[in-house]
Amino acid sequence: MSRATRVLVTGAGGQVGLDLLDVLAGATPLGGDRDFQPDGAAIGVDEFEVLGLTHRELDITDRDAVHRALASARPDVVVHLAAYTAVDRAEVETTTCFAVNATGTESLSIAAGEVGAHLISISTDYVFDGAKGAAYVEGDEPNPLNVYGASKLAGEMLCSDADTVVRTSWVMGVRGKNVAHVIADRAVAGQNVRFVNDQTGTVTVASDLARVLATLVRERPGGTWHVANSGTTTWFDVAAYVGTTLGRGNDFATAISTSDLDPAPLATRPARSDLSTVRFAARWRALPDWREGVARLVRDRDLREGPL
Repeated sequence: MSRATRVLVTGAGGQVGLDLLDVLAGATPLGGDRDFQPDGAAIGVDEFEVLGLTHRELDITDRDAVHRALASARPDVVVHLAAYTAVDRAEVETTTCFAVNATGTESLSIAAGEVGAHLISISTDYVFDGAKGAAYVEGDEPNPLNVYGASKLAGEMLCSDADTVVRTSWVMGVRGKNVAHVIADRAVAGQNVRFVNDQTGTVTVASDLARVLATLVRERPGGTWHVANSGTTTWFDVAAYVGTTLGRGNDFATAISTSDLDPAPLATRPARSDLSTVRFAARWRALPDWREGVARLVRDRDLREGPL
């Protein structure tokens, strides 16, 4: 009988982390699709032995703590989900942002290499500037417009060649604070929303990303991979779709431009940063359409437990 694969997950208390712990345990997370198995095989009973660490349990900016944690756990795979994700605040908390997203990632890569573990690290579409005018493939040249994107790109560059880097975008899950919940809360409350229609990207539903990560834990491909749900959209389209799903009319969401935002965001966002997932789909399977994933998220919102 083969030994269970030992997996250490950083950022295990976040929306993707919670869903990944469910997936690795063989359960379908809230908002998940039990039929979505990109590698064609269900998660086996006791296939994985998982140690999920929250920020309280492991501060990845503490290099010594990172090395102690991996030396103690001796994982086969490390899934690195811990991140500084406050895009606007990063413009004034640059040092902290880089300490987490760049230096912390470097520490995990080095420590993983020392114990013979494979690192899977999460990055972002914000490493791109949006000037391409088409979906970005893995080999396109990065050029981040904001501190957050620059810090994540630095983290990518500090990974070893053997590591797997997963770029994803517009992540939203049932458990966690994200734009989808803000939109849904206002729809249910009878309020209206205004969202920009000049920022184009790709939605990633946390439960689908978690199932992809389980596939990558199994196969440990190395290199850079773009992972997002199928279909390109705008924030306005997401808002309108959530409103429609919850029974609101066409007047629920109003389209505005980024220049109309008041106050103006501190961080510049790329106008078009959608990710091409053709490479991932060719090797495994395309993720479900973003509308299907968002519908699942909205469907399961009332099943959440505890504060967001």
